[in-house]
Amino acid sequence: MSDSDFIREVDEELRRDQLKTLWDRFGSYVIGAAVLIVVVTAGYRGWQAWQESVSSEAGDRYMSAVGLAEDGQHDDATTALLALTADTSGGYPVLARLRAASETAAAGNGEGAVTAFESIANDSSVDQTFRDLALIRASFISLDIKPYDDIAKKIEPLAAAGQTWRHSAREIMGLASWKAEKYADAEKWFSMIVDDTEATQALKTRAQMVLTVVRSELPAPAASEDDKKAGDGGATN
Repeated sequence: MSDSDFIREVDEELRRDQLKTLWDRFGSYVIGAAVLIVVVTAGYRGWQAWQESVSSEAGDRYMSAVGLAEDGQHDDATTALLALTADTSGGYPVLARLRAASETAAAGNGEGAVTAFESIANDSSVDQTFRDLALIRASFISLDIKPYDDIAKKIEPLAAAGQTWRHSAREIMGLASWKAEKYADAEKWFSMIVDDTEATQALKTRAQMVLTVVRSELPAPAASEDDKKAGDGGATN
């Protein structure tokens, strides 16, 4: 055996002795960590499976409630939906609250529906997109219940450029303005919908139809002095 081979063998023995010493000292911790990783992984997998099971059950219950609503059983649908808000998690409680409020409106209780939707809109625990949607729904129903100023105060900020629900908000503002005989404002809001390239074709078509009626109700522009003189001159001749 050469000197270099002897030195290499001694180095390997030293490394084995060092590893053994380390294992004797920390081996139990390594095993514990490995076991912990397995347990955590298994626990996470189990939690995922449980979540999927709960989500599936909640989805089935939600669709069952929607089925009741489509059959005209609004009271039973509302009861089932409100039960979902109490004992489920994730997105279903919010969806159930929104649908329950819609069922309240379908049952003819407009004021109750507005109250339910505004409760969602004012709930800071709900995602802002759903809060804004609830306010949109409340405002549509409020067109037949509340005065223009009450509606405009809440909904006009959502009609600004870049807002998720701006098209619906502009339609509400247009309808509220039209109802309040603010025809120039109504024309402005419906024109914004028609001119917005991101508005759906269905919404543009509806806005254009109302816009035609609104423009027919606008007062005729006052005649200028030149027009008056031309008219007088034409009458004289």
